[in-house]
Amino acid sequence: MEFTFYKYQGTGNDFIIIDNRLKVFPKNNTNLVSTLCDRRFGIGADGLVLLEDNDEVDFTMVYYNADGNLSTMCGNGGRCIVNFADYLGVIEKSAVFEAVDGLHQAVIDNGIVSLKMKDVSKVTIDKDYVFVDTGSPHHVQFVEKLDSFNVKLEGSRIRNEKYGKEGANINFISKIDTENFDVRTYERGVEDETLSCGTGVTAVALAMAATGNTDKDLVNLHTLGGKLSVSFTKSGDGFANIFLEGPAKLVFQGTYKGVW
Repeated sequence: MEFTFYKYQGTGNDFIIIDNRLKVFPKNNTNLVSTLCDRRFGIGADGLVLLEDNDEVDFTMVYYNADGNLSTMCGNGGRCIVNFADYLGVIEKSAVFEAVDGLHQAVIDNGIVSLKMKDVSKVTIDKDYVFVDTGSPHHVQFVEKLDSFNVKLEGSRIRNEKYGKEGANINFISKIDTENFDVRTYERGVEDETLSCGTGVTAVALAMAATGNTDKDLVNLHTLGGKLSVSFTKSGDGFANIFLEGPAKLVFQGTYKGVW
């Protein structure tokens, strides 16, 4: 068998995206997904996304981590699949789609995708870190000398020692000013640093608002792969009207021919 795939990236967070409206992809084949995402033996990506039909909204997003397992919400993957749906003609400039954490709204304009994230009802503030679930679980903490910080080593340690088998994504940050923060993220499922993480920068923005590090309702997050923006409104102890905005680009398309 063979299928067409599309490679997308959103601020360096890269994904294999497949049009699965005809249900050609073997969704339960974990080994195939991990092989496709392997950067030496496959196409190479931080994750794999399937676009599927949905009778109620524009489409369904199914997301796999690079390890081949189904995962929680991916913000940059969500922005990339909106670009892909627009490219296919499934949508025209705006979308409502279903993901693992519920329905999402999005708009696309000249390759810039603004994606509405789920409301966050609670932000947990600890002495040394903040924990917030933005569709995926995120640990947020300040570090000294972020540029030279060993994100993979320390991120892996916190991910495993503090959060166990299920794990969490670990975000290390440095404050530029009240509107701008540098962010580096260790992602579970990839088990390495990625150039950007959409749910991660969303968590950072909300964590900074919750701890008084910003009094703004729009924050710029600077990742190794580029800039993302997160806007929000305070709602009780949580946040609503959360939008993640940034570029999403088609890199190339190809045909995978293999045996599974």
